[in-house]
Amino acid sequence: MKYITFTVPCYNSAAYMRRCVDSLLIGGEDVEILLIDDGSTDRTGEIADEYERNYPGIVRAVHKENGGHGSGVNAGLLLATGCYFKVVDSDDWLSEDAYRRLLARVKEFCTGAVAELMDQPDLIVCNYTYNHLEEGTAHTMAYRNVFPAETPCTWNDIGHFRPSQYLIMHALIYRTSVLRETGVCLPEHTFYVDNIFAYQPLPYVKKIYYMDIDLYQYFLGRADQSVNEEVMMRRIDQQIKVTKIVASCVDLDEVRQKYPKLAVYMCRNISIMMAISSIHLLLINDRAALEKRKLLWNTIREEDKMLYLRLKYTTLSGFTYLPGKVGGKITVQGYRIARKLYQFQ
Repeated sequence: MKYITFTVPCYNSAAYMRRCVDSLLIGGEDVEILLIDDGSTDRTGEIADEYERNYPGIVRAVHKENGGHGSGVNAGLLLATGCYFKVVDSDDWLSEDAYRRLLARVKEFCTGAVAELMDQPDLIVCNYTYNHLEEGTAHTMAYRNVFPAETPCTWNDIGHFRPSQYLIMHALIYRTSVLRETGVCLPEHTFYVDNIFAYQPLPYVKKIYYMDIDLYQYFLGRADQSVNEEVMMRRIDQQIKVTKIVASCVDLDEVRQKYPKLAVYMCRNISIMMAISSIHLLLINDRAALEKRKLLWNTIREEDKMLYLRLKYTTLSGFTYLPGKVGGKITVQGYRIARKLYQFQ
């Protein structure tokens, strides 16, 4: 039995993927590791085949035409046989001690006395750490104020998320069957689709289990990284595309009836994405970018007037759509301060 499927989308990852894969191999026969070679042009495919030869029954190399990060996740979900499913980017890795604790708990969920006493959680949440290796700094994001530790809960039991705190793909381990039930399918040739993965399935999650462990080690610092500010500005159209998908893929009024606290969080999540798109369009600061900013907000208003009003007047994103040049300058200055405080790219 495979308890966790790790899907590792790889594109020209030869220079750093070994650190990632080696950290996952600690799970041994209890896990499967799907190395999705997304049409790489370097030695990524060869390295994936090497791992498959050396670790048969644990590592599987999957070669496909280039389709982007989302395509790799889709391929992994299609092939996964593990009880739980986690995506690990090829330049990231897992902390050994935390990984061992996670795997031990997942095995309890799936077999033995614990499995008989409680339903398997649909979602396991763990902490993640931003690693600025070149600067020698690290910053961990935890959820102690949101979820009770080591205790099953529902969305109606959660606390309040802080402004800098939200659920991202790196913190989440979904039960595979539940993730498939959601029908989530990420668009190809598009960056930032992890936002969809961390959003669309949430209403399907009936039970959450939080482990206060610093599991996922998120590498920051590569010049070509998708969260690099200059890269995000070049890819702003893809950011806008994903923001629109997130804003329209879930009926928040329906969620609000069953899980009001989750609906508040999901609205705030859209707000964060709107803020990111608005800020980077302001940073580009040309006529076309400012027109795209206006069009984005108008699209939300036309598709969901109530959501637009919430985003504009009750959430963070409203402060990124202040009128005039002065409003734009205030927004950019606030972004610079937040970037320095929270050490994101």
